[in-house]
Amino acid sequence: MSEKADAKRTDLPTGGQLMVFDHPLIQHKITLMRSKDTPTKEFRELVSEVATLMGYEVTRDLPLTEVEVETPLKKARSYVIAGKKLALIPILRAGLGMVDGMLTLVPMARVGHIGIYRDPDTLEPVEYYLKLPEDAASRECIVLDPMLATGGSAAAAVSFLKQRGITMIKFMCLIAAPEGVRRLHETHPDVPIFCAALDEGLNEHAYILPGLGDAGDRLFGTK
Repeated sequence: MSEKADAKRTDLPTGGQLMVFDHPLIQHKITLMRSKDTPTKEFRELVSEVATLMGYEVTRDLPLTEVEVETPLKKARSYVIAGKKLALIPILRAGLGMVDGMLTLVPMARVGHIGIYRDPDTLEPVEYYLKLPEDAASRECIVLDPMLATGGSAAAAVSFLKQRGITMIKFMCLIAAPEGVRRLHETHPDVPIFCAALDEGLNEHAYILPGLGDAGDRLFGTK
């Protein structure tokens, strides 16, 4: 059997990067999440588990610094993560479902929150809540949202973070539509996108097909 890579990287015309994960465990869990028969408790657990598995690759390029540590046998040179480490920024409300999975992997990360709604008159995204770690500008920030559909909320969230002086940003989702990938990278070509599945596209109601339905409703049992 040939070996499979954890993720496939695509360099986009905008200059951005898209990473689509093909690890067997991730793909298996995504399939379970897609099923309309998966109950809320199991769906919530699967979202968290996939976030943990994806987090391993998303954090691959964290900077390291060499330190000296004394083992039970002798002193040794080894490595620890350098700098201010990470901040996780879930987009409310569905992004909350990915936080615990990431914290399982990187418990030292700080957590901020961003809430966005679309103005019914202008159709422009409006920030209604933003709470960030005080030192967020010196951290690598990973924006979390299970679904990248039209890309409007994702692009707006990144813009709001950049307005606060944050420059080190990644976007992590479970399911992405080509339309969302295109919009986010056209707006922010410097922000890499990590997803577990790249689906066919959007329907007339801007839901991802085949997708998994409304992630927020399925996470919190409000469907």
